[in-house]
Amino acid sequence: MRRVPIDSLLPGMKVGHNIYNSRGETLISHNVVLNKRYIDSLKRLGIPALYIIDDSLPDFYIEDVITEKSRVEAIKLVRNILQGQGTAKSRLDNALMNGSRETISDIIEQLLDNPSLMVNMIDIRSIDDYLFGHSVNVCVLSLITGISLGYDRSSLMNLGMGSLMHDMGKTLIPNYILNKPGPLNEDEFSVIKKHSEYGYSILTNNDSYIKKLSALIALQHHERYNGEGYPKGLLGANIHEFSQIVGIADVFDAMTADRVYRKAHPPYEAFEMLAGSGNFYFDYRLVLAFLSNIAAYPSGTIVWLSSKEIAIVVETPKGFPLYPKVKIIYDAAGNKLPDPVDMDLSAQNEITVLKVIEYDKLEEMVAKQGKLIS
Repeated sequence: MRRVPIDSLLPGMKVGHNIYNSRGETLISHNVVLNKRYIDSLKRLGIPALYIIDDSLPDFYIEDVITEKSRVEAIKLVRNILQGQGTAKSRLDNALMNGSRETISDIIEQLLDNPSLMVNMIDIRSIDDYLFGHSVNVCVLSLITGISLGYDRSSLMNLGMGSLMHDMGKTLIPNYILNKPGPLNEDEFSVIKKHSEYGYSILTNNDSYIKKLSALIALQHHERYNGEGYPKGLLGANIHEFSQIVGIADVFDAMTADRVYRKAHPPYEAFEMLAGSGNFYFDYRLVLAFLSNIAAYPSGTIVWLSSKEIAIVVETPKGFPLYPKVKIIYDAAGNKLPDPVDMDLSAQNEITVLKVIEYDKLEEMVAKQGKLIS
């Protein structure tokens, strides 16, 4: 299975993973064979990519860190909460807030039950559903980091609630600014920066359901360790640890998602950017805890190894984000192997990943390998 950009989809390809909208409705199902009508519909809906079953590559299952059902239900819940918000003084729906606590508790239990799982799957969402899927992703990524840091369940619940609601204030920002297909001007950026304070006002107005500590995350998640963030320009340890964790998760998920104004960064690029941000934008200890759960090369990524062989990533062992388990599919001479060879890069120190190969460049790379050998 591999992730294919929407513009590279072709009739006859088979869908490898269900795609849902923020209402929980299935847009296209696993095993459906694409035709032109399906592809055109997905483009109109703003779906940036699909996971495709590729018979030319080894078959394996890509496991998410939470169940598909939990992710879909969480996105529906966030959509209902955010779309029901009117003003900074509005009261949030009691049933939805109770549902959010149940959802966060369920996610925490799943993550605690699967401590060896790495974040290997890139979530796919339509442009219009970005905010809802982003909120759930940031919650999951923040909770995984909190678990790595040894947080107890009470702390995880506060972190989970704040991370799930961190962008609540964006409900009061005009859509033409949120969805602008290009850089924001100075005035527009001044408006969007207000979402942190708006979110804090909304959440503190609902303190029967949301603790001040969770609301603080909404206020501080754009503060930066070097004092260059907003809204207060806080420095270093003056930014709460929870807020920094959510800030890290927010940046990573935003970078790896397709946006209306740019294509997604590959996970390894986002990984490298965050790795270089320690003790500058974020506390280095927190960056390390976050990245220890992230596969720099998600399952299905095709890579060129230092041995000059070409392989596909199958999974990434916990604690070794840069050293995945792979199946070698082409030897150093560019010959396709009749039977892929398993290799665990984390179990040796001689062979590493040199670069990622986009699938549509694979044949070109194989041909180049053959020429280099001959």
